[in-house]
Amino acid sequence: MKVIAAPSNLGLRPLWPGHEPGTWKAPEALFSAGLLDAIGASTAVWMPRPSYSAEAIPGTRLRNGLAMREFNLALADCVAEQHTHGEFVLVIGGDCSILLGALAGARRSGELSLVHIDGHSDFRHPGNYDTQSVLGSVAGMDLALATGRGEALMTQWPHVTEPLVNEQNVVQIGERESRDADFAWPDVNQTAINRIDVFEALAIGADAVLKRTWTTLNAAPEKDYWVHLDVDVLDQSIMPAVDSPGYPGIAPHDLTAILSALVANPRCYGMTVTVFDPELDPDGKYARVIVDILAALPYWA
Repeated sequence: MKVIAAPSNLGLRPLWPGHEPGTWKAPEALFSAGLLDAIGASTAVWMPRPSYSAEAIPGTRLRNGLAMREFNLALADCVAEQHTHGEFVLVIGGDCSILLGALAGARRSGELSLVHIDGHSDFRHPGNYDTQSVLGSVAGMDLALATGRGEALMTQWPHVTEPLVNEQNVVQIGERESRDADFAWPDVNQTAINRIDVFEALAIGADAVLKRTWTTLNAAPEKDYWVHLDVDVLDQSIMPAVDSPGYPGIAPHDLTAILSALVANPRCYGMTVTVFDPELDPDGKYARVIVDILAALPYWA
């Protein structure tokens, strides 16, 4: 297994004037909490921390768009290089925008499927909000961008002539707002994405969630797949150290069961872990929750 530290906060909005999200500190905090030893990794490859700005910049309506493009291109190179010997790649972020660089790197080996485990569907795109009045934050847009919706800056990648993933090859698990009357991007429900919101996941249990997931993954058995874990899929009583905590959430034992089955399969190219903010975890309690979950997984290589 290869581990990459991707200390980005570029895809997140500031929570108040002058605020800079603390997700860039997550790799160091998780490693200090014993992650590398817990998963049997001796070292990690470190990406350089990019510079954050809350302001709009010319040429894009994505916050930090140009810096994000540069960071993700470098991350794509790193993911592709670390997978050279066929090993599982674990990318520790950082915010959800790193999913795009990870997928861009993995796509150099061929087409992919995606299992997107997140308390939000991250499906904001120019078709469901006013780009001129709102500056886009890619951490809430990564699934839309990965399926080809949005600015070319984050949808067009070297060595890839189509979306990073086709929507019929995507499973989204854990959305908790899709049944709200004011759901921000209801058009995700009109796509071919296999949607298992948190309410259904809790009702049917981990085994049935996996059965639904394998239906999508096995419909394209020739494709490897990537797993994306945003830790805000956990209930806020268990994981409040994220920028958008919420409830209900998938229980840690169910999340571990789902992840274990997915990462144990040789078709699983790798996984991103995102949105943990150590600034909201001053005593390290929630870092240990994440370490315990990741340590329990039977990585295939």
